[in-house]
Amino acid sequence: MEKVSWRKNHKFTLKATYIASASQAIAVNFAPLLFLTFQESYDISLTQVTLLITLNFLVQFITDFAASGFVDKIGYRVSIIAGETLIGIGLLCLALLPELLPEAYTGLIIATVIYACGCGLVEILVSPMVEACPTDRKEATMSMLHSFYCWGSVAAILLSTAFFAVFGVEHWGIICMIWAIIPLLNALFFTQVPVYHLQEGTQPMSIQTILSSKLFWVFVLLMVCAGAAELGMAQWASAFSESALGVSKTVGDLAGPCLFAILMGLSRLLYSKFGDHLELSKVMLYSGVLCILCYLLAGLSNSAILGFIGCAVCGFSVGMLWPGTFSLAAVKFPLAGTTMFAYLSLAGDVGCMTGPTVVGVVSDAVGGSLSTGLLVGAIFPTILVVGLVICLKIVKNAENTQSKQK
Repeated sequence: MEKVSWRKNHKFTLKATYIASASQAIAVNFAPLLFLTFQESYDISLTQVTLLITLNFLVQFITDFAASGFVDKIGYRVSIIAGETLIGIGLLCLALLPELLPEAYTGLIIATVIYACGCGLVEILVSPMVEACPTDRKEATMSMLHSFYCWGSVAAILLSTAFFAVFGVEHWGIICMIWAIIPLLNALFFTQVPVYHLQEGTQPMSIQTILSSKLFWVFVLLMVCAGAAELGMAQWASAFSESALGVSKTVGDLAGPCLFAILMGLSRLLYSKFGDHLELSKVMLYSGVLCILCYLLAGLSNSAILGFIGCAVCGFSVGMLWPGTFSLAAVKFPLAGTTMFAYLSLAGDVGCMTGPTVVGVVSDAVGGSLSTGLLVGAIFPTILVVGLVICLKIVKNAENTQSKQK
């Protein structure tokens, strides 16, 4: 049997992008597991911990915006290798700098900035890289890609928690350095696999043309709401599990965010396997409606168990919203290139910052009632469903106009 060369087979490219998506999830989800440890070990305040969260999302946002102007110029390969390398170095710095620098918090900030830059690069690159690969089932492949973010999240939570239970949380630096190996090795993997670019040999759509399209702005709205609906529930899943079920934080972390991520990954995996016979826009529409019901169940139910079920099933409902929007946009704007993916990622990041903030602020304003905050959070999947209806209407009108012209 002839040996398949890494440099010629796009299947290896897909595997590398899947690992990159998982490594991004590991970087994003690992540090939050240690926030209480950071407070106790380095004598930092809750405000300083909150700043690390804000800094992570802010740096990713800035990186997404900046990268939209240089990724196509320097190429996907150099950019994705840089992204994976920065994630690996950032995790190494997280393990080492707080102990090496006179001020531990400075080390945490430096590490956060470095791996957040890497995460931002990976975020805007993996989707167009997968879209550019010569695959027959692009929507399914895109769904599979984003499922690996979920599996990376689950791995970071489960394996890290198991490590802490066996060896003690005081040795967290060791598991942090082990996690760093994954993106660093994947950076080497990316030097060997073939890398395809969108619109090779064609003139890409100008930024002005993209921004002047009403349909593009509908996709931006969908991305904002997809990010807000996902993170609005996911970021508060642990706290909701603790308050609703009366369990410890460790159990809350496993029962809340972990179960949420598993079900989200499952929905993406199922679509990648069986999505050939399904219309993506309808899958997203039904998912949006289910997401609304999950928020209402978590916000209105008097039963702790039913509320928790709503929180968990929400992970399944949001699974196809983010990758589905990417896939729909790629079909409707085939010549938009990396710039469109970068702008949609920016919109998603805005949603990721907005959703948890709205839920938290509303909950605090009504005396700490997380159920009320989640009830208000239902506005995001509601707007998303309306946006999808508008999107389908615009597409249908455009198709009718084209058929009349013929």
